[in-house]
Amino acid sequence: MTDKQQLKADLIQIREKSPLVHNITNYVVMNNTANALLAVGASPVMAHALEEVSDMVNIASALVINMGTLSEKWVNAMLQAGAAAKAKGIPVVFDPVGVGATPYRNQVAAAILQTCKPTIIRGNGSEIMALTNQHSKTKGVDSTASSNAALGAAIQLAKETGAVVVISGEEDFITDGTIVRIVKNGSSLMPKVTGMGCTATAVVGAFAAVNPDRLAAATHAMTVMGVAGELAARKADGPGTLQLHFLDALYNLTPETLDEQAIIE
Repeated sequence: MTDKQQLKADLIQIREKSPLVHNITNYVVMNNTANALLAVGASPVMAHALEEVSDMVNIASALVINMGTLSEKWVNAMLQAGAAAKAKGIPVVFDPVGVGATPYRNQVAAAILQTCKPTIIRGNGSEIMALTNQHSKTKGVDSTASSNAALGAAIQLAKETGAVVVISGEEDFITDGTIVRIVKNGSSLMPKVTGMGCTATAVVGAFAAVNPDRLAAATHAMTVMGVAGELAARKADGPGTLQLHFLDALYNLTPETLDEQAIIE
């Protein structure tokens, strides 16, 4: 099966199976990521209470951990959910939002890597470099490094952790430490919408739920994000309407459109 054939098959599987994706994510993006998961065909749940996260993991097909808005209780829930997900054998997708910005974020990211053993890590260039202690500083949660500049760090991180690493940017790089895939779809308007990277992480969770090949799942998810972003940008007048059209593009995306527009190297 070719890469594009598998890409289309993954999208069809998500829509047929509607996998439950458990998200422990941040206040800023909860609504956006839930709607994106629904639009692509998955079933989202946003559960953060320490008292229920292990039970929720037990009925989920993937766990997404996003450290955008941190608090002690949520961090404990992330660690407990991640341990439960590893015990169950479902994929854990980690978004190290803003790592490198403060010592606390660095501590939390290190704890998640050690305890949860993520299957896939997705971040911007600065975040991926910060995870490998390359003295990268983030500007709040925004990247100060290009995806291409962070590729060496991503390869190192993949080898150190055993996770597939995704760098979002003008081009998206996905690596397992040996193979590097590049997704060249997307729009320059996408970084103007808050939480678009977090949405990508959630969508990666949906694809990881149906495809055990972590490198392929991450690559396919980023391709779907990029193609949907391109389609939305053609209709949008700016960031506000891009978000509106992006959800519609995800919902209306067909395997045929993916076959025509996906650019994967």
